[in-house]
Amino acid sequence: MDKFFSTLLYAFLLVLCTNNLLHSSATSTIYNVLRCGAKGNGITDSTQAFAKAWAAACASNESATIYVPKGRYLLGSVAFRGECKSPSITFLINGTLVAPTDYRVLGQANNWLSFEGVSHVSIIGGALDAKGTSLWACKTAAGSNCPNGATTLSITKSNNIRINGLLSLNSQMYHIVINRCQDVLVEGAKIIAAGDSPNTDGIHVQQSRNVIIKSSSIKTGDDCISIGPGTNNLWIERVTCGPGHGISQQAFYGTKMSQHTDLILIPSTN
Repeated sequence: MDKFFSTLLYAFLLVLCTNNLLHSSATSTIYNVLRCGAKGNGITDSTQAFAKAWAAACASNESATIYVPKGRYLLGSVAFRGECKSPSITFLINGTLVAPTDYRVLGQANNWLSFEGVSHVSIIGGALDAKGTSLWACKTAAGSNCPNGATTLSITKSNNIRINGLLSLNSQMYHIVINRCQDVLVEGAKIIAAGDSPNTDGIHVQQSRNVIIKSSSIKTGDDCISIGPGTNNLWIERVTCGPGHGISQQAFYGTKMSQHTDLILIPSTN
């Protein structure tokens, strides 16, 4: 009975979220996360509100935008999954998404925010604050038993993805992972972590093709951009690195390098 009422309540909130739109037109529908129950106070858990906004946008027959106004939105681990009816979905972020202060909440998860099996998704603007400093301290302390930590933003089995103007701060592990994807553009990204932060690669690409990374700044404690096996047609243009270990080609999760990587690198003029 409790499960029935929980399902009924979720359905009611989803309808409420869908019916309280910021804007609707013949070509696009905009879903405001505040109207799905999110709170921009940095304290209230808004994970379910973001999940409801995604469910409504994904189910739309029109192009959709999920709008995140200014504020700080506390989120736990959440996956945005396809396949979607909407021909395209844009996350328009004017605020900051923040991870729980206790690193153990995300520490056992593989990813904080993930997009899986989606197509024609854009992530525009905003900041992701993963609060990884306490986990780094645990990892560098002698004799500590620490979780591995979570990747901040993971894109998997997806195509036609755009990430523009995103700020990623203090990831527990990798900042952005592009895995088994096609036709991805990362532009105007800013990635920041301390120079001594462990395993905080800026952008990792593997088993993907037609990936462009351009006009971005990456400051981490590990690789600026790391290139895993099965990466083809990777274009890196006007990217500044440092601190960090630069651009490297490597194995990923224990997989041996087995496939040639086509890489075009145009240095930054800054």
